[in-house]
Amino acid sequence: MQQKFKLISVVAVAENNVIGKDGGLIWHIPEDLKHFKKVTMGHPMIMGRKTFESFPKPLPNRVHIVLSRYPKPNTEQVIWVTSLEEAVATAKSLDTEKAHVIGGGNIYRQTMDLIDEIEITRIHETYEGDTHFPAIDATQFERIKAKDLTTEKGIKLTFETYKKII
Repeated sequence: MQQKFKLISVVAVAENNVIGKDGGLIWHIPEDLKHFKKVTMGHPMIMGRKTFESFPKPLPNRVHIVLSRYPKPNTEQVIWVTSLEEAVATAKSLDTEKAHVIGGGNIYRQTMDLIDEIEITRIHETYEGDTHFPAIDATQFERIKAKDLTTEKGIKLTFETYKKII
C-alpha cells in the first residue's frame, strides 16, 4: 500500500513569530541549519521566488519548486511554477512521499490549510522583522514532539513537530 503524500512546513520562528526581514533570515544558527538540512534532504522543497533568491545557490540533493508570476527556465534542480496547485502537483509527480514548504511568509499562509505537518524551530528570543509565520490553530494541529536545545552561543531552541488533527 502506498503511503499518503505529506506536505510539511519547515520554519524557524522567533518568540514574536518573526521569520525574516528584508527578504532574508535575521539569524544564523548552525544548529537550526543542521536540523533544516536533516529534515529536507532528499525531498522537494516548495518556496516563493524571494526565498529561492535568498540562497547563494540551490541547496544540494533537493529539488527546488519555485512559485513565481514570472517563471524562469527549469534546470535539473529548480522547477518554476506559477500556482500553488502546480507546485503541489509537481512535488507529487516526483515520486516522493513528502515535500517541504520552506517559505516565505505568503507561501506559508497560502499552504496552512494544505499542510499535514509543521516542523518548527522555536528560537526563544525576540527579533525585529517584517515577515511572520501564521499562528498555529490548536483546533487543526497538535504538537506531537518537542526537543529543547541550547546552542553553543547560548541561544535556547525548541524543535517541535505538529501534526494535523484529522
